[in-house]
Amino acid sequence: MTLPPLVEPGDDLTPAQLTRYSRHILVPGMGVAAQRRLLAARVAVVGAGGLGSPILAYLAAAGVGHLTVIDDDVVDASNLQRQIVHRDDAVGLPKVDSAADFVRGLNPDVAVVTRRARITPDNARDLLAGHDLVLDGADNFPTRYAVADACAELGLPVVWAAVLRFDAQVSSFVPGRAEAVTLRDLYPVPPRPEDVPSCAEAGVLGALVGQVGSIMAAEAVKLICGFGEPLVGRILLIDALTQRTREVPLRPAPSAARRRPVKEPTVTYPVLSVEDVAAILDDPARPTLLDVREPAEHALGTLPGSLAVPLGDVLAWADLAALPAGPVIVYCKVAPRARRAAEHLLALGHPDVRLMDGGMLAWAERIDPAYPRY
Repeated sequence: MTLPPLVEPGDDLTPAQLTRYSRHILVPGMGVAAQRRLLAARVAVVGAGGLGSPILAYLAAAGVGHLTVIDDDVVDASNLQRQIVHRDDAVGLPKVDSAADFVRGLNPDVAVVTRRARITPDNARDLLAGHDLVLDGADNFPTRYAVADACAELGLPVVWAAVLRFDAQVSSFVPGRAEAVTLRDLYPVPPRPEDVPSCAEAGVLGALVGQVGSIMAAEAVKLICGFGEPLVGRILLIDALTQRTREVPLRPAPSAARRRPVKEPTVTYPVLSVEDVAAILDDPARPTLLDVREPAEHALGTLPGSLAVPLGDVLAWADLAALPAGPVIVYCKVAPRARRAAEHLLALGHPDVRLMDGGMLAWAERIDPAYPRY
């Protein structure tokens, strides 16, 4: 279903712009008027990382006249595998600055504004107001929900996606129409961090974020210009491992489901610092160290003497037969997966489960700098 264009046409194109955008102008459904709409558009891009990189690259190349880049992170060496707007010499710089340099170098027609901030429910409206469209390339659920809720209040369309390992989901949420949906219709209740691994924990195929970010940019162009059939009321599911796609229809969730509170865990367990664990590492009588990261992470190194079992396998345990007797210290890369494993072990009846706070990243920062940061 074609929707009305989001943006009115701007100024007439100059001869140089007619040449630059000629391949777009020739596309059926676009033409000069559509290109003028793009140049007049104001688009906010949340995240200058894996999804934000191809989004910014293709929207800048397409001549979207105003781009606001919102991100609070700095470029890390582990980003360079997929975040293509950042160069090796940008490591350590704010992502918004590196991304803005890329955009300005690509297309001088584009005005780019940077906002080095993490979007929260408190600042989302202020950061997003005044735009015609928002593209959500965030990598965490709190930011996604803050964006979704603010855009619903502001009446702003959102192009949204999520990517992990070989899988992705993409949709466009456009308010102001019958049967309009938002992220809360797809996921009424935010998952706990320990229930959903991040790309930093589970990995992601670099080319997949390029594929998905390009789809998001195409959605933005269609919505701004008012042609084609955007992904409204449906979710595109992508499996890059088999290179198959399918669609799932999306309808508004019952209001009660949207309001359902998140059930917080009721179990408790002692939390140890990495210094606490280092102090007992050489003690033959120390507790069992349980590393619940994935095999590829185990290959990077574990604490000496650890029992390495991925979280999924731990959660499949129906009893404690796979564990040695005695106390257990659980750890992962940071903490979420370790918390989930600890809760499961306690639910199985284990009497003494502890957690190493900060995981292997804290270990690398404060105990063993030779351990790879990833």
